[in-house]
Amino acid sequence: MAPALLIVGASIFGLLGIAHGWYTFRDSQNPRRLVPDSRAVLEAMKATDVRLSRGGTTMWKAWLGFNYSHTLGVLMFAIGCVAFALSLHALAPPKGTLLIPVAVGATYFWLAVRYWFWVPALGIAIGTLCLSAAWLTY
Repeated sequence: MAPALLIVGASIFGLLGIAHGWYTFRDSQNPRRLVPDSRAVLEAMKATDVRLSRGGTTMWKAWLGFNYSHTLGVLMFAIGCVAFALSLHALAPPKGTLLIPVAVGATYFWLAVRYWFWVPALGIAIGTLCLSAAWLTY
């Protein structure tokens, strides 16, 4: 049961990561979703350099990069959980090892509640509950 729950939880994170990456890609072409409501702020992001880069990049490019790297992190987490689930019985790790994905999921949930909005928070909560159930049933 634990491997299936790990895969379900990982799949939720994976779907959220794919959606995030897709919205970021779409926004890089035609900003609509993961962008400021204010068109003036969006234009300011495109026209403002990041001080650290000394003219090498704009806040808009940095914003896209941050979103793409976030997507990559979530997808790597999901892939890692699936790989772990598929090798769980062969590896027979201590039960406490399954707390690692739970801790990562809980951290993503805290970030979602603190900084993001309700859709990712809800998905992350469900995914983390699946990861927690995998730990409990292992």
